[in-house]
Amino acid sequence: MVALCFFLAMGVAIAQRDVALIRTRAESGDADAQLRLGVIYANGQGVQKDAAQAAQWYRKSAEQGYVAAQKNLGDVYADGVGVPKDDAQAALWYRRAAENGDPGAQLRLGFVYANGKGVQKDAGQAVQWFRKAAEQGDADAEYSLGYMYASGEGVAKDEAQAAKWVRRAAEQGDPRSQHTLGSMYATGSGLQKDAVQAAAWYSKAAQQGFAQAQNSLGLMYQKGEGVPKDLVTAYLWCNLAASQGVEQAKKTRDFVAQAMTSQQVAEAEKLSREWKPKR
Repeated sequence: MVALCFFLAMGVAIAQRDVALIRTRAESGDADAQLRLGVIYANGQGVQKDAAQAAQWYRKSAEQGYVAAQKNLGDVYADGVGVPKDDAQAALWYRRAAENGDPGAQLRLGFVYANGKGVQKDAGQAVQWFRKAAEQGDADAEYSLGYMYASGEGVAKDEAQAAKWVRRAAEQGDPRSQHTLGSMYATGSGLQKDAVQAAAWYSKAAQQGFAQAQNSLGLMYQKGEGVPKDLVTAYLWCNLAASQGVEQAKKTRDFVAQAMTSQQVAEAEKLSREWKPKR
């Protein structure tokens, strides 16, 4: 059943006999099977896709205290998929899963409090739930907790703590956090200013296709800050960012092009066409 659970999560087609087996167990009251049958209906694996049936089976499992089902039920209420959208119900089920230690639900409950959706807005509660998820290693929660420290929302403003939590998310490969950490090094926010480190973290995010990081890295190459000055490489990164709609990158690319030869521009354009993100 462990292998089957993996395939359910991946959205891979499963045999009718496996669906029948899971349904039999679900109908007998098995909470794990009820969750799995909900996932089957949500993805349309071996059955016709049916969001309402998915929600019903999530509920049966969630009402038995099955944590993953509680989080999934919170998701369907938050999104209005298979049930009428209901922020209060989403908050209720997220809380149940969060109190049972699910980091994804803790993260979502943090956002519920941060945005005041289904509950009274409370930045302090948001910080508490972000912290619980962050301490379990959830990268989105680490970044969110870092943001709260940087902005002083729900907690005393502390740039060093902000940098600490953003770094944890960045080290897990989260490109948004990598770009933010690069900006912290570039400005000396919460840590010692270091252009080399800034460029290095921008590069990690840029290589994954994060547009803002590509723009930031292009600027570093244009100015020769933290990296050797290189107009071809500056053009490359700004061009990639521009292709994703970053207006400032378009301006920088065109400005850089004025100082380049036609051969250099052609080389940069070729590199742009050949570039592939690294995951």
